[in-house]
Amino acid sequence: MITYEFLQNYWWLLISLLGAILVFMLFVQGGQSMIASAKNPSVRSMMINSLGRKWELTFTSLVVFGGAFFASFPLFYSTSFGGAYWLWMFILFTFIVQAISYKYRNKEGNVYGMRTYDIFLSINGYIAPILLGVAVGMMFFGAEFTVNKTNILNVEAATISQWGPLHGLEAIFNFRNLVLGFTVLFLARVLASLYFINNIDDKEVYASQKKTLLANSVVFVVFFLLFAFFLLTSSGVEVSADGQMKWVEYKYLSNLLSMWWVLVIFLVGVLLVLGGIAATLFIADYKKGIWFSGFGAALVVLCLFFIAGYNNTAYYPSLLNVENSLTIHNSSSSEFTLSAMSIVSLLIPFVLAYIVYAWWSLDRTKITAKEMAETADSDKY
Repeated sequence: MITYEFLQNYWWLLISLLGAILVFMLFVQGGQSMIASAKNPSVRSMMINSLGRKWELTFTSLVVFGGAFFASFPLFYSTSFGGAYWLWMFILFTFIVQAISYKYRNKEGNVYGMRTYDIFLSINGYIAPILLGVAVGMMFFGAEFTVNKTNILNVEAATISQWGPLHGLEAIFNFRNLVLGFTVLFLARVLASLYFINNIDDKEVYASQKKTLLANSVVFVVFFLLFAFFLLTSSGVEVSADGQMKWVEYKYLSNLLSMWWVLVIFLVGVLLVLGGIAATLFIADYKKGIWFSGFGAALVVLCLFFIAGYNNTAYYPSLLNVENSLTIHNSSSSEFTLSAMSIVSLLIPFVLAYIVYAWWSLDRTKITAKEMAETADSDKY
């Protein structure tokens, strides 16, 4: 028999999977952060058009991730998206200027010039990964909010959650959150280099991206190790059998060790990320590192969500009142809602299969300088 607890765990698994896919797709933002460094107009055109064929997948992944959170864990959605709204508004703004840039960058009547839209793409490329990392960092290191469900009955104070005056901006000034933010940024840049190497058939791009890959990989590893240190030495909120919450030292390390299968997946993911990078750097003409490193990154993110929400852990700790922390049990939708949505979730494999097919169709022919030169401006990004 399918229980309410099973449904809550099942939907946290889906949320974790969507989060992992989103982080993999951030290679688009990583690539946009490199546009300014491409001085050759032909190379810049190839990079932008390579990313332009995939940018909508990242935007869609973000929307689906938020929508799934709203449907399955609405208290988190109202608390984070509704309370830390300045943080999320900045994130949304960067994605809006990204969409505008791809649509109008190369259109007739562009009075602002391509460089203006390239700057917009760079803004999204740098800011979005950092702020998304900061937002996820609050799921480990806590956020300044309180929750009072009885407020929904109070006409004068109908807001369930209350935040500090900065409404999420304070998270940006948390050093540990920023470390995760820069980890996500440099992971996105690493994946972008691997993607360009795989997707663009050009010797100049191949040579320059291998150099960029090496530099970004070193920085990424440093930030990742620093984040791992902060995470595994941090306290987390544990939920007792009677529902009481308390801060416990080394909670995330304990989760990783007690859920051995998560530890195994985590280590496999790390090895795949490093293996994809190493193979691309040291094997001549190797161009498939994006698949190993991308899949590995998704596995690592999947495990991070697991240790944040499973094993009697509050995935959104409150720094103001530990009893107000959110868990997959006290923040989920009703059993009926989760049951109904679980039926719909069975369509997810078909959607993923369509995405894989669409990706394969777009990538059958690699992007070249000759193609960019022969393609009409109106058909390019």
